[in-house]
Amino acid sequence: MDYLFDTRLIETGVLFKLGFSGLLSLVIGIERELKRKPVGLKTSVVIATFSCLLTIISIETAYSTPPRDDINITMDPLRLAAQIVSGIGFLGAGVILKRGNDNITGLTTAAMIWGAAGIGIAVGAGFYIEAAVAVAIVMIGVEFLPPLMNIVGPKRLRVKEYTLVTVVSGRENIEELIRCLGTHGADPENIRMKMINDEGQLPGSHEVELRLSVQPKVNSSEIYAWLHELDYIRDAELTATQ
Repeated sequence: MDYLFDTRLIETGVLFKLGFSGLLSLVIGIERELKRKPVGLKTSVVIATFSCLLTIISIETAYSTPPRDDINITMDPLRLAAQIVSGIGFLGAGVILKRGNDNITGLTTAAMIWGAAGIGIAVGAGFYIEAAVAVAIVMIGVEFLPPLMNIVGPKRLRVKEYTLVTVVSGRENIEELIRCLGTHGADPENIRMKMINDEGQLPGSHEVELRLSVQPKVNSSEIYAWLHELDYIRDAELTATQ
């Protein structure tokens, strides 16, 4: 039972690694919390800290296992760490969502989960500077590059995307709706139309779903106001897809 009280378990280096991995994970966790994402501060700290702990255990066990004359024992110092990378995938898969309009969300959060595990592994293996630089690069890419691309990037990156689901009375008004949206800087890209035969709707009503690419200067309230002025619109739902 002496191994339970081995000073290696409480040496300053181990405590520093655990604390430093938890500190770096706070950066990712706070960024996700500010954006109200499902994986936030607590989850990031837990993933990074325990990944660091498992990496330390994996390395220390490989080098501290006593040799035996009758058995040739060879151990991979990062065997446990390798399993973290694949095992963390189930958490990432749990935050990836597919909505009814075929919009997929949660990919960045899933990548952040994987990254938090990577921080723990890097710090546990002693790569402090590399882990800190990786966190800095990720934060720049997530927080600063998207606004910059909205200013100087290609037009495709500057536009905002919305999904509009509306009920239009009269088939001839569908083209009028598309023309009106284009005039106001909302260009339809994908169009889905369905004839409605419900008793609650007027005869000749059509459900139209549009994916719109909208200029940055146009906001969702303006689009909603335009729709409210069209007398052939019976119902409308506007959703931001990015």
